[in-house]
Amino acid sequence: MSLKIVVLAKQVPDTRNVGKDAMTAEGTVNRAALPAIFNPEDLNALEQALRIKEQNPGTTVGLLTMGPPRAGEIIREGLYRGADTGWLLTDRLFAGADTLATSYALATAIKKIGNVDLVIGGRQAIDGDTAQVGPQVAQKLGLNQVTYAEEIISVKDGKATIRRMIDGGVEVVEAPLPLVVTVNGSAAECRPANAKLVMKYKYSACPLEVTDDDTRKGLRAERPYLNLTQWSVADVDGDPGQCGMSGSPTKVKEVQSIAFQAKESKTLTGADSDIDGLIKELLNDKIIG
Repeated sequence: MSLKIVVLAKQVPDTRNVGKDAMTAEGTVNRAALPAIFNPEDLNALEQALRIKEQNPGTTVGLLTMGPPRAGEIIREGLYRGADTGWLLTDRLFAGADTLATSYALATAIKKIGNVDLVIGGRQAIDGDTAQVGPQVAQKLGLNQVTYAEEIISVKDGKATIRRMIDGGVEVVEAPLPLVVTVNGSAAECRPANAKLVMKYKYSACPLEVTDDDTRKGLRAERPYLNLTQWSVADVDGDPGQCGMSGSPTKVKEVQSIAFQAKESKTLTGADSDIDGLIKELLNDKIIG
């Protein structure tokens, strides 16, 4: 059976390189100050989508991402690996979104894409580690969901068979389509870029990535497949009040990189006094409460 698959992919700041300029005054991540990479678990999700495509002739795989124009690079990386298309949500009204606003934007875009059989994303993004966006998208679309997937074994007869991690082991479940699946980082690694596909799509771009004097402008006119789809809030019929910072009740106070030194560690015994002291320390530092 042929399927229409959307992979949720995110361009994230490389959290291994968090410096003093990592945060803006508004409490959002200063993405311009950090190197950008393809969110690792979204690559695992892409690999699952590409395997399903190989098993089901006629299946198409598209990447959906939200971010500034430079996030179009995520779509190109997907095309290099075997995806068929992509959509970039980019608009100042999307900026500063927490998981609630992000899932709203992605859900409205999926509705616009239409007739989607499978939505596959990574379990979580390394810049937030919340694991909330996938389930929230499923809830907003009213779709079934399977989380913590290790492998999408097969999709046939309107059902997906999925192996997923649970506490203490694994289980194999069946779920009817349409379906949202989130994939663990321990799933199969994504295949490398294909040299022929790199040559085919290396000049692909979203409209905001191309300037008037850009050589890609002429190529995109000659080769329509190089034109990547770009959508604003208005394009997906979104409510500005539910997008970006306006739709985000969660605010980040601070982001910092912490490297523990050996001298900063301490050894605790099982004594009541040690446990009591640790709990008091965690409460005073507001780590728990």
